[in-house]
Amino acid sequence: MISNQILQNTIDGIKEISHLEIGVMDAEGREMAVTAPVFEDAAAVIPDFAVSAADSQTTGPYQFFKVVEDGQLEYVIAACGESDKTQLVGRMAAFQIHGLMGAFKERFDKDSFMKNLLLDNLLLVDIYSRAKKLRIPTDAQRVVIIAETGQEKEHGVLELVQEFIGSGTSDFVTAVDENNVVVVKDLTDGSRGRDIERTCIGLENYLQKQGLEHIRIAYGTVVGDIREISRSYKEAKMALDVSRIFFEDSTIIAYNELGIGRLIYQLPIPLCRMFIREIFKDRNPDEFDQETLTTINKFFENSLNVSETSRQLFIHRNTLVYRLDKLQKSTGLDLRVFEDAITFKIALMVVKYMKYMEQYEY
Repeated sequence: MISNQILQNTIDGIKEISHLEIGVMDAEGREMAVTAPVFEDAAAVIPDFAVSAADSQTTGPYQFFKVVEDGQLEYVIAACGESDKTQLVGRMAAFQIHGLMGAFKERFDKDSFMKNLLLDNLLLVDIYSRAKKLRIPTDAQRVVIIAETGQEKEHGVLELVQEFIGSGTSDFVTAVDENNVVVVKDLTDGSRGRDIERTCIGLENYLQKQGLEHIRIAYGTVVGDIREISRSYKEAKMALDVSRIFFEDSTIIAYNELGIGRLIYQLPIPLCRMFIREIFKDRNPDEFDQETLTTINKFFENSLNVSETSRQLFIHRNTLVYRLDKLQKSTGLDLRVFEDAITFKIALMVVKYMKYMEQYEY
């Protein structure tokens, strides 16, 4: 349950204070962490001690102590030395390790609770009862942030995000799949929009400094009750998906910034195909050449302003008008007319969405 590194740091600190050698072993006598290679002989004694009814035992220069959790033997502490304080130090080490186990167990329980909460795997009555038991406030303002890096768990992304968030906060950091790390950020201090954005930017910069690439971060809306955390999580997940389709150049995206892309993402593919057939008839939208697509996109960027679009494209105004007229003849839509422009813009987004979904065999 406790990492070997934490066990090692703990007994190194005890040795520094007591000047005694300490070893943490399992029930089979295998070394988990030791302060010196002096416990080889102790390993042979531990299996018999582990199954005995005794809580402690003295054998030669060793003092052995059991660390038990919920009736299960987890560790055996071995203290080596002839000093009168060996037994005292050994008991203190066992007490310290047992305390660490309790802390890690609580952390594990909270992590398990948060995962099930995010995935909507808990009944409403269980949410509040378990939150109370784990001393988690139920009415705090929170938002869910998802960090996607394309790196799997073994690359230590979860640990890096935990380092960035810090252990002294009310935030939760967990992972519900192989590639994404979830932060449930507590906003009780009154932080809102800009602070959430700053957190995301800071996280992105921190992960980049650690050598990670292809980082994409999304977050949902702020919720005020613990039962709504799953909604903020679903919103953040949708923001991730929609940003891949319609906001490829954005590395940080908020659910409330998705606009019409959020609606298109929820359309069934058959309905999308029907809509595209109605707009483009027998013509495939992919048949538009790059010049036409560049003209269309720039025209939309400039809010249907002919003069500004022609200036940015470095073409004569009449050339732009000719291109728009040509497009109108082939599609029946005049982009200079607001209603036609909206229809065309939505159609292009639907095509983009369909391509994305077909790529993943939806």
